[in-house]
Formats: sequence, structure tokens, C-alpha cells
Amino acid sequence: MTHSGADISALLETHGIRPSRALGQNFVADPNTVRRIARLAGVGPGSSVLEFGAGLGSLTLALAETGARVTAVELDRYLLPVLRTVVEPVGVEVVEGDAMELDLSALLAERGGDSWSLVSNLPYNLATPLVLRTLVEVPAVDHLLVMVQREVGERMAAGVGDDAYGSVSVRIAYFAEATLAGKVPAAVFIPRPRVESVLVRMDRRAEVAVDPAVVSYERLAKVVKAGFGQRRKMLRRSLAGVVEPEAFARAGIRPEARAEELTVIEWGRLAQ
Repeated sequence: MTHSGADISALLETHGIRPSRALGQNFVADPNTVRRIARLAGVGPGSSVLEFGAGLGSLTLALAETGARVTAVELDRYLLPVLRTVVEPVGVEVVEGDAMELDLSALLAERGGDSWSLVSNLPYNLATPLVLRTLVEVPAVDHLLVMVQREVGERMAAGVGDDAYGSVSVRIAYFAEATLAGKVPAAVFIPRPRVESVLVRMDRRAEVAVDPAVVSYERLAKVVKAGFGQRRKMLRRSLAGVVEPEAFARAGIRPEARAEELTVIEWGRLAQ
């Protein structure tokens, strides 16, 4: 039911489509890989799944195969007719639009269901903005399994003490617990990317890590970005003008500490 490499090549040739580098199009052409992603996502009958950038429907078909209800978003007007032909016969709803522009909360509310999973092969250049937008603006999505560039995925899932730990790590940790769920070899894509890919799983917290009545996400994000913007400097220097000097003592944070030493809870205290 899912696409092989020969299927992807035939669809591209038949419809005269060239993968768009600008849209970050690298199509998964291995049934075992997309079924593995669907299995790791933990979806099945009764699940509601949102997919960004469905492309030619490789992952979409694997998700539908589990019995899940799938809503697939695609922007490329050249791919859309092909995608519809491939996935609508198995019950997938295709939505035309830009995942960075659509009112996603309204989109999911119209389709019902209190709990959604986002399962996607994300364009490398938009992976972080799409994940953060989903976490910030679409509370109905409480589980995410995304395929992203390895370096991006490591930043998403990093914790204090990890080399990849940074601003993105903290902002994601505010909303969710993130873990690396596996690697995806470049050989399974058409065209073959020049980078390695990983799977990142994010499970939304029942409550955000820092009480929003005490400090808002917007305030936290501002402080975290400033701190990691000059990560080699001590926080008292990198956060000059962003937090008051007295805030360090009140938060129990050493002014000499550096950004990568603070947990999301400690960032919350400092932002407060």
C-alpha cells in the first residue's frame, strides 16, 4: 500500500514533477521506514493524525494503513492533484495550504477530537518553526513524531549538559518532553539529501513547565533567546538589559553561570 522507490520515481516522471529544493522536498521511498514511523507514533484506529507536507503520500499511506483518521496538509499546487489521487481513496482528507499560515486550531476543531498527533517528514528549513508553532498555538496536538535533520533533532531533544542544548531545547521543554526516537538513513529518500535525518518524539506536558500565571511563554522565550544569543558569556553579561541584576539572587541563579547550565525551570525563575 505504501510507496516504493520505483513508485515514487514513476509518479514524478508520469506527472512531470521535479522535487522542489526551495520547499525542502525529499520523498521517503521505503515502505519499511514509513511503517516504522507510524508504529513509533503509536497511532491506530480511533487516532486523529495531522501531517504537514504530505508530498506524494508515502507516510500518509502508512498512517492511514493503521486505521487512523488522517488530515494531510500540502502547499505545493503541483503535488496536490497527485496526492489526492493517491490518498483520498483510502479515506485521507487533503487540505491545501501552508502549515505556517493556516489557522490550525480552527482546522482541527472543525474535524473534532480532543487529542491529535502530528506525524510528519518536515522540510529541513522549516522544522523548528513548525514544531514551535504547533506547541504554542495548537494545544489539541499533544503528541508529535517528526523527521528532521539530525542536528535540528538533537537540538530539539537536548537537555542540560548536552552539546546541542540551546534556546530551541528550552522552548520545547517548556511545552513537552522530547526524545530522539531513531535515525533515518539518507538512502531511503528521493532525491537523496546531503544530511542525516532523525526522528524526534514530543509528548505535551499536562501542564507547561513554568506556571504561565507567573511568567508567560513570550517572556521566557525572550530571556532564553538573549541568554543563548551570546552563550559563551556569563549570564550577567548576555542578559544585561533583559533581566535586572537583582533577579539572579532572587532566582537562586549564579550571575557567572552560562546559558547551557540552566534547566527550563531555572530559566523560568530567572525570567520571572
